[in-house]
Amino acid sequence: MTPSAIELPVSADDRRIARLAALAIGLTLAEAALPSPIPGIKPGLANIVILLVLLQYGWRAAAWVSALRLLGGGILLGTLFAPGFWLAAAGALTSLTVLALAQHLPARHFGPVSLSVLAAFGHIGGQLALAAGWLLPGPAIDTLLPLFAAAALVFGAVNGIVVARLLAAHPSTMADSE
Repeated sequence: MTPSAIELPVSADDRRIARLAALAIGLTLAEAALPSPIPGIKPGLANIVILLVLLQYGWRAAAWVSALRLLGGGILLGTLFAPGFWLAAAGALTSLTVLALAQHLPARHFGPVSLSVLAAFGHIGGQLALAAGWLLPGPAIDTLLPLFAAAALVFGAVNGIVVARLLAAHPSTMADSE
């Protein structure tokens, strides 16, 4: 009896997505190690990678990196399918939806910083919507909204500035890293 092997073709795009997802997962793990004075408020470091991917390779590649980051981070942090995983998934899905819609906005008015802020608001909006319907029904979410919105504005702007500076300093680095 001869063993059979299944071979899947792996393209350069597949390798690029894997590298970028690994970078996003690494940032997710690093962020999990950071202390947070308020549970649930994090800087969203992996979103820097996802926004870079969106701007250089398009929405589909960003969606793949985001999904792989979510799954890989959930597995490595031991939170796969726990409530935090579903909150992160709701945030990622809403953020990606906002970014898909934002692609139709005039590019001259919506650069990395504004896109990052929109994505951050989408992310926290998705998380709070799920939390309101599942974990914290009632007016409890209303008291958290201003705090989370302020965090989304600050971290979204900071991450967007990082993306803008990375793109300005190395406009083709990611594209050339085959």
